Amino acid sequence: MPFKPVEHPKCPKCGKSVYAAEERVAGGLKWHKMCFKCGLCSKLLDSTNCSEHEGELFCKVCHARKFGPKGYGFGGGAGCLSMDQGEHLQRDGEYRGTNAVMEPRAIAKAPEGEGCPRCGGYVYAAEQMLARGRGWHKACFKCKMCGRSLDSTLHCDGPDGDVYCRACYPKQFGPRGIGHAGIMWIGLQSDIEDNGDAAPKTTVIDTAAIQAPPGKGCPRCGGVVFAAEQVLAKGREWHRKCFKCHDCTKTLDSIIACDGPDKDVYCKTCYGKRWGPHGYGFACGSGFLQTDGLTEDQISSSRPFYNPDTTSIKAPAGQGCPRCGGMVFAAEQQLAKGTMWHKKCFNCAECHRPLDSMLACDGPDKEIHCRACYGKLFGPKGFGFGHTPTLVSTDSEHAPSYIDSKPQVGARSADGHGCARCGYPVYAAEQMISKDRLWHKRCFSCGSCHRSLDSTNLNDAPDGDIYCRGCYGRNFGPRGVGFGLGAGTLSMA
Repeated sequence: MPFKPVEHPKCPKCGKSVYAAEERVAGGLKWHKMCFKCGLCSKLLDSTNCSEHEGELFCKVCHARKFGPKGYGFGGGAGCLSMDQGEHLQRDGEYRGTNAVMEPRAIAKAPEGEGCPRCGGYVYAAEQMLARGRGWHKACFKCKMCGRSLDSTLHCDGPDGDVYCRACYPKQFGPRGIGHAGIMWIGLQSDIEDNGDAAPKTTVIDTAAIQAPPGKGCPRCGGVVFAAEQVLAKGREWHRKCFKCHDCTKTLDSIIACDGPDKDVYCKTCYGKRWGPHGYGFACGSGFLQTDGLTEDQISSSRPFYNPDTTSIKAPAGQGCPRCGGMVFAAEQQLAKGTMWHKKCFNCAECHRPLDSMLACDGPDKEIHCRACYGKLFGPKGFGFGHTPTLVSTDSEHAPSYIDSKPQVGARSADGHGCARCGYPVYAAEQMISKDRLWHKRCFSCGSCHRSLDSTNLNDAPDGDIYCRGCYGRNFGPRGVGFGLGAGTLSMA
């Protein structure tokens, strides 16, 4: 099948295709940005000052001059004292303060269901009033009965698709009978006369008289819910009359309403009785804490107890809790080294002490440990290290001549990934950083005098090692008179 390109709308001015990045819309037509200008004065227009007339654009001044009312006082200003009475423009229409006739406004008709509900014409943004998702002209946004101009605080949407003011809405659609909307229902007069002094019967509002499509009306009665009587609960619309507790029929509001799992509404008391926790000590108050005839074991057995099984929902391989393999959800999540753990499982692998972000240490065995157990398992070994006093031998033959604090087990890291001094892996609990390189705390010392360093006296040397300030100046500082050894030394070395 041959390729058929997408057809784009044509600009009324130049006749070329209009693409989305340069389009301007007026009168249902699309124009280029540079073609969107007045046809008389060539002034560039925008949505606030353009007027479209029969496929041509004008600014408001030129539009009034070309198509506005003619005659004395129009179009030319007060300086034009013309005696033209406008006989050539006379036609039937509304007269204002002057004798000139206003031409009836021609409104472009919109497709069915898209324009103003009252006149059917296109509604543009500068004159738009919204009611129930539809746009109205400001001039058309009036009460259908009394013709009063409306706004968002006064209008009521009627079931006939029209708008009314608050006074006319109950007269047209409100309940009928004595005491409602100020209207006396003549049909009740005979009942009053027959019963003598008996109180008149009031009319009950039937909210189910107009049934809505299934799933769209009031959940209680199924009737259509209009804006004047609408109450929202969990995204569903209710009549004010129907918004009551399912059990005790108490009238609800947004503070005391509770949505039940059966998609109905309850007050807080009935919700607790029906859906709240049950058992000893719940929902009944202190008056029900009776233990007569019960042993301590029987009371303990009736108390609620919950022991979560974290392995009931298995996670895909490599994505669950490293300890139990179960799925980890957000409410029970603990993070360590980029892996997620259950709160229940986040404890030391040796002593099972519960951990937090301050106590947890990630070991090379991909487990977590407390600080004490981490030092015992992976800390430096030998004379002077550990947690117990060391028995020092006085025999010079067996006394160690040099204590090596470097790890004795494990494989070395790849080049550039381990400690810069010993080459073994560096874990977060013992990590020191200098010039984007990692060091063990025990290796973070001067390369000459072996003095322990920190961030305040660290100096990175060009040979890739680290030094204290004195050794750095002695090895890499400037040479000559007055440098390095004090001003009194006139050495040229």
